[in-house]
Amino acid sequence: MTVLLHRIARLAPRLMTRPGHHVGSGRRRLRAGLVALALSAGTLSAMMAAPLASAQSLQFLGSSATPPQAGPFAAPSAPGAPRSALLAPGAVAPREPHAVLPTAPAGKVALGVFARYGEDGATVPRGLIWRVFADQPEGTTGAFPLVAESAEAAPVFFLTPGGYIVHLSYGLANTAQRITVGPASRREAFSLPAGGLRLQADVENKAISPQKLTFDIFEGSFLQGRTSSQPYYRGANAGEVVILPEGTYHVVSTYGDANAVVRADVNVVPGKLTDATMHHRAAQISLKLVKEKGSEAQPDTQWTVITPGGDTIKESIGAFPTFVLSEGDYTAIGRHNGKNFSRDFKVEAGKDQELDVVIQ
Repeated sequence: MTVLLHRIARLAPRLMTRPGHHVGSGRRRLRAGLVALALSAGTLSAMMAAPLASAQSLQFLGSSATPPQAGPFAAPSAPGAPRSALLAPGAVAPREPHAVLPTAPAGKVALGVFARYGEDGATVPRGLIWRVFADQPEGTTGAFPLVAESAEAAPVFFLTPGGYIVHLSYGLANTAQRITVGPASRREAFSLPAGGLRLQADVENKAISPQKLTFDIFEGSFLQGRTSSQPYYRGANAGEVVILPEGTYHVVSTYGDANAVVRADVNVVPGKLTDATMHHRAAQISLKLVKEKGSEAQPDTQWTVITPGGDTIKESIGAFPTFVLSEGDYTAIGRHNGKNFSRDFKVEAGKDQELDVVIQ
């Protein structure tokens, strides 16, 4: 596969499969751009502060009784919601399809396609989006028309003999290949070196509620100084399976919305699901301003949490603000009726606290 074809595969997740990405009315122009890139090729063929608790790899094949969330698998124009595929213990990987192709209608040729997890990997059983483009532009618009698309794992396309560009997406992994269809029916295998990444986090070996966690995934290794500046996938949820091209990724885990952040490098292996748990050193702190300990909290209090060096960590307004803070020393300042009241406190990992700031 040429360098330019590789560019198509890297560009496609941002344009066609990324969750939350805006896909406007110029869908035909988008397709034209992908195919134009393909045609121009000619012969297209953390652990930093927080280590991972586990990064075991499991076979990423077969079917699962309870599939994970669709998450990034859904493509904007694809029917249904593709899911990840996990091989149950003792299950057998599916055989390669299209040993026998159906008879094509008159004037057409059958093209059976399927994908493998890499050149010698097992077949991908589901979650694929196929798009077939003609390799010649329309005379009036100059766009390369979409001829066919399918969300089946191993579809058969009935095509008129000629040249085509076949684009395949699987989560955030993509590939494209130029195929010339001759007079005889054929099958074509696509190599798709991709794997799954599922993220969790804990504090002192206690799992953190998924609602309080987010993960950003960056290409490259932070430890080796080769991390992209923009997330490859932003806002992954705890327990969500994210399909990624094989390689090294840097994961940033945020617990709450203050300063509880840890980082780690993980490796995505073709055909495998990597489970990674990140360790936070943080706790949940609730504050209230009172006239004396145990008394009623004062409403409409303005809160600021700062470090000993004076850096502002979090601000809020209310009677009972709650923050998740990384372990360390802090000062809570409550402002009420034009006066400031403060209290120094210490955060220890896993030890949630309710703190009274007393009006003096």
